[in-house]
Amino acid sequence: MRAIQVKEYVKGPSDLIVTNHPTPTPSPTQYLLAIQATATNFFDLLQIRGKYQHQPPLPWISGSEFSGTILSIPTSLPNPHFSIGDRVFGASQGGYATHICCAESRLRPVPEGWDFLNAAGLMVTAPTSYAALVTRAGVKQGDFVLIHAAAGGVGLAAVQVAKAFGATVIATAGSARKLEVAKSFGADYGIDYNAAGWEAAVKKLTPGGRGVDIVFDPVGKVEKSLRCTAWNGRIVVVGFAAGAIEKVAMNRVLLKNVSLVGLHWGMYAMEEPERVEEVWEALFKLMAQGKFRGTVYTDREFVGLESVGEALGMLGRRETWGKVVVKVPQEEGRSKL
Repeated sequence: MRAIQVKEYVKGPSDLIVTNHPTPTPSPTQYLLAIQATATNFFDLLQIRGKYQHQPPLPWISGSEFSGTILSIPTSLPNPHFSIGDRVFGASQGGYATHICCAESRLRPVPEGWDFLNAAGLMVTAPTSYAALVTRAGVKQGDFVLIHAAAGGVGLAAVQVAKAFGATVIATAGSARKLEVAKSFGADYGIDYNAAGWEAAVKKLTPGGRGVDIVFDPVGKVEKSLRCTAWNGRIVVVGFAAGAIEKVAMNRVLLKNVSLVGLHWGMYAMEEPERVEEVWEALFKLMAQGKFRGTVYTDREFVGLESVGEALGMLGRRETWGKVVVKVPQEEGRSKL
């Protein structure tokens, strides 16, 4: 197989190289997949530099999200869920490769009518956004929802989930192009969060200037968002893309009766596995109803593992929107996309 192997930590994505390796042999509990598309993530940028909280022992194959075709099934599972030839997507260490071995729990079937490219970016963003807004914030018909970084992968997923539940969405982003993208996915309003006084602009869009009911924050804007949150508002902390961990004036949380909650989707498989199935069942239903679609960045195309470095570089420089996904033609030179 061909893969991006990290033998030593690199300075940046431009240092990544594609090398040849033996095709991996799955354990008795694993599937072997031919990868057709692989998605990029911010944590990949940290991991290749040795800065992430989860660092595999060197050497290791980079990447984590992918879609592809089942080549072999586990020999020790009495009733494997998938068969040879099935189209699946998933997440497991080693996504920047032409092949990967993966446990059944890390895989899902490609939704009806979806291609590999869009399915490759589903595993992280879709359930994160759904669990944040539905499980943690209880989004409902009539809510006003403020979604920060709304043109990002989790942001565009959140826009669609909020709209599916009948909410009014106020999207924030850092450029006119990104606000345009957020609106194309259903956002009702767009606010540039680089503009001074954006909090007041958000409040003006809500009934009577009362503020928003829910704040979806993958960036680190809790402190400023409290200024435009309504009484009994809910703020969901999803991440810290801005790079700094905030210090929040807790008196504002008290005075507005605000619920401030976090969402660590990756821990649900261990702490509340039953919730994982509930979330995915609900997401597949939204997809079947046409209320949730892929969020792949389409302003340019990335083909081949050699383009992963460039894709990650653009992601790190905030030059993209949605999920940046790379097509992975198989070794015989034919891509099934």
